[in-house]
Amino acid sequence: MDRFKMIFQYFQSNSESVMNGICGLLALASVKMYTTFEFSCPCLHQYNMAYGLGIMFIPAFALFLCGLILNRQSLVMLEEWKRPLGRRKKDLAIIRYMCSSIIQRAMVAPVVWIVVALLDGKCLICAFSSSVDPEKFVGFDNISTLQVQQLLAKVPCKDDELMTNNTSRKAVSRYLRCWSQALGWSILLILIIAAFLARWLRPCFNQTTLLQARHWSNYIDIEQKIFEETCCEHSRLFAHKCILHFFKSMRQEIQLHSFNLPKEGKGAEEEEDLLHGITDQDQVNKLLKMWYYEKPPLDVSQAIQRRERSPLAWADSSSTWSKYPRHTDV
Repeated sequence: MDRFKMIFQYFQSNSESVMNGICGLLALASVKMYTTFEFSCPCLHQYNMAYGLGIMFIPAFALFLCGLILNRQSLVMLEEWKRPLGRRKKDLAIIRYMCSSIIQRAMVAPVVWIVVALLDGKCLICAFSSSVDPEKFVGFDNISTLQVQQLLAKVPCKDDELMTNNTSRKAVSRYLRCWSQALGWSILLILIIAAFLARWLRPCFNQTTLLQARHWSNYIDIEQKIFEETCCEHSRLFAHKCILHFFKSMRQEIQLHSFNLPKEGKGAEEEEDLLHGITDQDQVNKLLKMWYYEKPPLDVSQAIQRRERSPLAWADSSSTWSKYPRHTDV
């Protein structure tokens, strides 16, 4: 039990760990789906290739899209790419790093599906059974070309009446299965070698740019999370105050039957302070609009100086609300 708890805490430690866990689950799900999927080739010359290649690549593409959807950094990267320039400059290295990280994680499950399909061999046998050269195999002599195509198309269907006693079916099936497994092992070996080289050759290059891109990509992700959490907290307090104002005549009765309402005195004053002077819809809309158009620069000293000013005065300052920069894309 403690081991599972440690694994769960590791996956919750940061976004990269969570995404690694999601990619692993998608990879396991792709293997499970393929093993439970009942492959049934149509055994028709016109449809075999479309069916075999479709089963191999369409689910892989769907798994790739699922990897992009489940990765919250996809939305963060798009927002960083499309946001107006504002008071904070954009760094293309950060966007490239995030894009590379997202694509690498999203490609895990599709690659696992394709490799498993190739090692199994059914998709490739169904897709290319009609394309093999019949002269390489015995049993196709003294028959017309149309009959040869029909027999080759029925190679994946071992229960068919025409192929039950045909000695050449196993030879064609074995030939295509060997090619499929060789291709699958080759792709797996290439990926392992590529990962090995990327792992061991990375220290040979300049690490400064990589560390900076990784640091600020993590910062953007954490900043978005904290902003959403702050918005949720402010929304809760704002809704709480609006509800108390609406039920002002029943406030005493509500406090007697609810344990979540703030107590009178110091607790209520502290909760009032948490609203930071943003007390109506127009101020909230202006604050959200300013966050989108004018994200604050990455300078803590300016934030400290701004904190000394009145929050409401900062929110209503003419330099902040009256003028917004143009939309500037990367």
